[in-house]
Formats: sequence, C-alpha cells, structure tokens
Amino acid sequence: MPNLDEAVLDMAARLLERDEREALLGDLAEMHASSWRATLEILGLLLRRQAALWSHWRPWLAALGLSLPGALLLQGTSFSVSCTYQGLTAAGLCAGWGPAGREQLVLLPCLATLLTLGSWSVGFLIGFISRRTFWASAMLAALPCLYCQSKFHELAVPRVSLLLFVPWMIVGARQALRSIRIKPTPAIALAAAAAISIAMFVRISNTPWTLNWALAAPVWCISVVAFRPDLLALRKPPAHG
Repeated sequence: MPNLDEAVLDMAARLLERDEREALLGDLAEMHASSWRATLEILGLLLRRQAALWSHWRPWLAALGLSLPGALLLQGTSFSVSCTYQGLTAAGLCAGWGPAGREQLVLLPCLATLLTLGSWSVGFLIGFISRRTFWASAMLAALPCLYCQSKFHELAVPRVSLLLFVPWMIVGARQALRSIRIKPTPAIALAAAAAISIAMFVRISNTPWTLNWALAAPVWCISVVAFRPDLLALRKPPAHG
C-alpha cells in the first residue's frame, strides 16, 4: 500500500499530460527529490501556468462576461418557462383555448427556444474561448445556481425549474471542448430561429427587448464565429507558465 506522500504525489501528477508527467517525474527522480518536494514542484508548475493563462483576456471574458451573467439570466428564463407551462396546465388542457391560454401557448415555445439556444450557445462559447480555464467558468456559473437554490421557496414550481438551462449548457460546452466546429449553415439557422422567437415573443407580450437580445446575443456571436473563427483568437494565450 503506497504511503500518504506517494499517494498525494500521484494525484498531483495526474493533473499533467501523460508524456509530460513521465518526463517530469523522471527529472525529479534523477534529482533524488522527496515525494513532498516533487508534489510541490508539480503544483508550482500548475499554478504558474494558470497565472499565465489569466494574463490574457479570454479567461476573463469567459468567466465574468459569459459564465456568471449567463447563469443568472438563464436561471430567470428557466423560471419563466416553468411558470408559463404551469399556467397552461394548472387549470387543465382546456384552459389553453381561452385568450390568455392562447397567448401562453405561443409564448411557451418562444421562451423554450430562446432558453435552449441561449444556454447551449453560452456553454459553447465558454469552452471555445477559454478551454484551459473552463473549470473557473464552471465554478462561477455554479455559484449563483447554488445561491438561488438555497433562497428559493417552492411555490407553484419546484426548485429544479431554475436549472432547465443546465443540460443544454453542458452539451454546448462539451462540443466546444471536443473541438467540434459549428458550420455556417447551421449557425445561420440557429440565429434565424432566435430572431423569430424574439419577434414573436415581443409582439405578443409587449415586453422590452433587452433581456431577449441578451439571450440571443451568444447565438448570433456563434454565427459570426462560424464564418470567422479567428475573431476570438486574435492572440493565443501562453501554453506554458
């Protein structure tokens, strides 16, 4: 059974790429470094690399410009979708044939479309812009979710209604982390779907455009990136610290 110091060293070493891990451990073995010293060397290398990454604008944009405000906005939209659905089903299916019910029948797919496209595109952009600091963006997105879950008092809808955006956000981030490129034609289709949903929603509800534009902006940004992927890669962040 390995000692505690060896177990800690092994966990720290797993944070490195396989080839790099073997080379670094070999160098430390030649230096006759103890397990604790080797662990500190590895952690110091990882910290220097992370610090170098954060000297670029991309991690800040992904974390503070997309992840944190995106999670807050998408939580509110998730709640609106749940409340609209609850309003349609509370009095039974026949309620959908009244004037208010018909309005909600149109608003619900508009909201659901904006929520789906907005959450997927935010996740995709976060992974696309700053893959190496994705962990920080994920933590910032989780913070408002955990806070709202702790303060949310279940009324007509359950707490999970705030998290409808999470699966689509994960799908988008996973596609970006796997370097799946969005082609121009699907990107244009997504942007058009977002624009149509906004137009229908605003016409029926007579609400301001601001939040709707905020939901659709990441979708349109992906459309631009589909044609010009170099726009968000004007300067690559350093690979090593």
